[in-house]
Parts: sequence; C-alpha cells; structure tokens
Amino acid sequence: MTLGNTNTGKAGTNTQAADASDATQNAQSTQSHIKSVESLDKGNDMERGLKNRHVQFIAIGGTIGTGLFLGSGKSIALTGPSIILVYIGVGLIMFLLMRAIGEMMYSDPSQHTFINFITRYLGRAWGKFAGWTYWIVLILTGMTEITAVSTYFVTFFGTFGIDLKSWKWLIELCFLVALTCVNLIAVRVFGEAEFWFSMIKITLIVGLIVTAVVMLFLGFHYPATHIEGVDGTVSGATVSLKNITDGFQLAPNGWMNFLLSFQMVFFAYQLIEFVGVTVSETQNPRKVLPKAVNELIMRILIFYVGALVAIMAIVPWRNFHQNADGSFGSPFIMVFKYAGLDWAAALVFFVVITAAASALNSLIYSAGRHLYQLAQDSESPAMQRLGEVSDRKVPAKAIIVSGCMILFSPLINAIPGVSGAFVLFASAASAVVIFIYILTMLAHRRYRQSADFLPDGFVMPAWQVCDWIAVAFYVVVYVTLFLSSDTLGSAVAGLVWLVAFGGYCLLHERFQNRDLKAALGK
Repeated sequence: MTLGNTNTGKAGTNTQAADASDATQNAQSTQSHIKSVESLDKGNDMERGLKNRHVQFIAIGGTIGTGLFLGSGKSIALTGPSIILVYIGVGLIMFLLMRAIGEMMYSDPSQHTFINFITRYLGRAWGKFAGWTYWIVLILTGMTEITAVSTYFVTFFGTFGIDLKSWKWLIELCFLVALTCVNLIAVRVFGEAEFWFSMIKITLIVGLIVTAVVMLFLGFHYPATHIEGVDGTVSGATVSLKNITDGFQLAPNGWMNFLLSFQMVFFAYQLIEFVGVTVSETQNPRKVLPKAVNELIMRILIFYVGALVAIMAIVPWRNFHQNADGSFGSPFIMVFKYAGLDWAAALVFFVVITAAASALNSLIYSAGRHLYQLAQDSESPAMQRLGEVSDRKVPAKAIIVSGCMILFSPLINAIPGVSGAFVLFASAASAVVIFIYILTMLAHRRYRQSADFLPDGFVMPAWQVCDWIAVAFYVVVYVTLFLSSDTLGSAVAGLVWLVAFGGYCLLHERFQNRDLKAALGK
C-alpha cells in the first residue's frame, strides 16, 4: 500500500493555514524549482504505461460522448443555430477548468486524481466531500451508461430485425465484465482500448463533415424522407450554409430556451476532466499533459462545432421536432440517410455503442483510481485494503469493488419503485459535479497563492479573472437547473447532498481537530 504520496490529509492543513499574501511573496521570492517526476514518484506504485497517443485519444474521447450523436437534435431544436455559440462559450469555460487542473497536475504529476488538490489547498473536510461525492457520481453515471449500452445494443440489432430485449441483463453483464477485465490487465491495455474507441468516434464525425462538404459543393437536394427514430416524414431541402444564416436569431425560441441550452451543453461536456486522472500513469507527463489540455479547444471546434455546422447545413434546424414519446431523432442518422446510406441507423448506433462503451470503460478506470485514493486516505483497516495495487500495477481491488457497484444497475432497473428513485439520484449526480468543479477552481486559486506555485510550470494565464469567471458560470448553470421542471428535482437533491454530506464532513473534521488538540494538551 502506498501511503503519503498524495501530500494530503493532515499535511494539507499546514498549507491552508498559511496566509495567502505571505505565501505568494514566498513563492515569488524562492522561485520554487520543479521537482523531477522521478522524485515525486517515490510513493507512486502505479505503472506509467500510457503513451502519448493513448492520452491524446483519451482526451479526445472525453470530449465526445453519446450526447453528440443522439442528443444534439434536442439542443439544435431548443435554440437553433445559436447553439454553435453556446458550444463554443461553454467549451471555453471547460478549457479554463482543464487549464487549472493541468497546472496543478503539472506541479505534482504523481497524484492519482485532481481531487487531491482540493484536500491539499481547501482542507481535509472539503477533500473528503469531493472525493466520496465524485466516486459516487462515477458509480451512478456508470450505472446509467451500462443501461445505455444495452439499450443501444438492442436498438442496433433491432435494425436487422433481431429482438434482444429479453437479453438486456446478459448484455450488461458481458459488457461490464469485459471492460472490468480490460482495466485489470494493465493500464496500457486500457489505453489501447480507449485509443480504438476514440478512433471509431472520430471516423464517424470526420465522415459526417466530409459528407457535408461534398453535398455543399454539389448543391445537393433531397426530397421528404422518413427517418428512423423520427415521427412522420421530414421535409426535403437543399444543402446550403443559408440553412444556418438565413433569419439567424440568437434566441429564436425565446430567451428562456436559450438560457436552458447552456445547462444542456454543459452536461454534454461533463467528465471532460477525465484526462486529469491519467497523469500518474502517463509516460513523460509534463510533456504530454500540456499538449493534451491545450489542444482541447481545437477538438471542440472540430468535433462539436464542425459537426453542428455540417448537420445544420444539411438539415434546416426547424426540421428537428420532438417525437410523441419526448425523444428527438439523431441528426447523424438524418445526414447519412439523406446521403443515400440506407443502413445509416445501424452505422450510427454501432458508433453510439462504442461511445457508451468508451464512457463506461473510462468510468470504471476513474472510479477504481478514486476509490483507491479514498482507501489510502482512510483510517479504516478494511478500507485500506482497497488502497493496494496488484502485480500488474493497477488498483485491482478498487476496480473490482467499483465494477460490482455498477453491476447493481440491472437489479435496480428491474424494480419499478426503486427505478424511479434511481433516475432522480442519477440526474442529481450530474448536478453535484458542478460543486466539484467549483471546489477545483477554488483549490487552484489557493495553489497560485501558495508556496507550491511553480512560476516556470504549466501556468494558467490571467488566473485571478479566469478562475472567478469559471466559478460564476458554474453557479449560473446550477441556478438554471431550478428553471426547468426536468431538472428541478436534481437541483434540489444536489443541494440537499451538499448541505447534508458537506456539513457532516466539516463537522467531523472540526470534532477530530478538537479531540486531537485535547489529546495533545494532555
């Protein structure tokens, strides 16, 4: 078991107690030199098996989820072409988050998770809150992803007339066991799997953009067509950029819908910070991490903005309508169907299965590392057993326990009364991540004011302003959750969790400190 490599816990309170201005002067006067990765890795039992290409594609995969392939129709319908500006704006905020995480991870790349910096700079109470909250979020999100994988799998085979609905539980079990084994073998095997998962997703998006360019060049016109997953018949149109620019309005469906589009896009970007969990297992992290973070904006422009422009150039945004069951058709299926690909639905759902499997694979990896870290920081002997690595240099016990927790998903979905409550908790988990992001930005501010600050590191520019811009944005996004009936329940549940568990962590830490002082006094 590796103890002490996080530089958190009781040692973290010393940094927090230092006066901010004095620490800043100290950092500037000493010009702290960058410690070598080898010296920081003395307490890191993990294997640095992730290569540059693994990390780059993990970062790309983290920005591309199933929401782009299936959910972008809803976001386009909500506010039209201005959704492009929303994706760019929210992407810039998420870039600030990644720069903050990147700077802290660069200073100490032996850390298994960016959550450790919350402990180090905001105190053990907030670190405990963030650590357990984030792990629970990963488990709940994993449960929803394993359900999504089986649903998409059934839909994919349904396009060929094969009914697998009665086998959903077996599909979920097989996917979960397979991906857990991928994580248990070695970290390089996980990286290789993510490399190919991302490659498949990228290929479809590039294919969409190329298809749009060719159709634009030809001035392609298509007739009214029936599209799988869309009620009725979709009107025909001519492929043109005028489908985007003609009659452009910032809020064509009202300012409330425009405001709500920000939360929808934010959730599409959620868990983009996953690359920050891989640093302690990355070869040459101080070279690879800045590149992965800095190229984030280019990825957003290509994979999100590029795809949305291509979609709306082919399909006029007013052609996106809500179905009777509340769902929206996939823009990707529409585009490839118009291009003459009769098996477009099968192609898209194959890629969607890949995207969901990639997300589940990453969630198992991240949940295992976070539980491993929680076990190392725990004073419980039972928990500490999870803070060990296997002969293959992976936290096998923590991965298996996390996988078993996700395995409860099929059982929960089979119980009607429990299933409804689970949906609420799962949606609340997405809202709670906002608190983690806010704490991360506040921890970054403390880092910049501390003696740990490296002036010659991977420095985030204009941090005094950028940190507060990001915090303000996350607060606004959370407030918007109260404005929609779909997200009101998750917003309230998230606040209850913050007050209840956050309050418990703060009180527990206060009582522990009081008892420690009393013991020392004796």
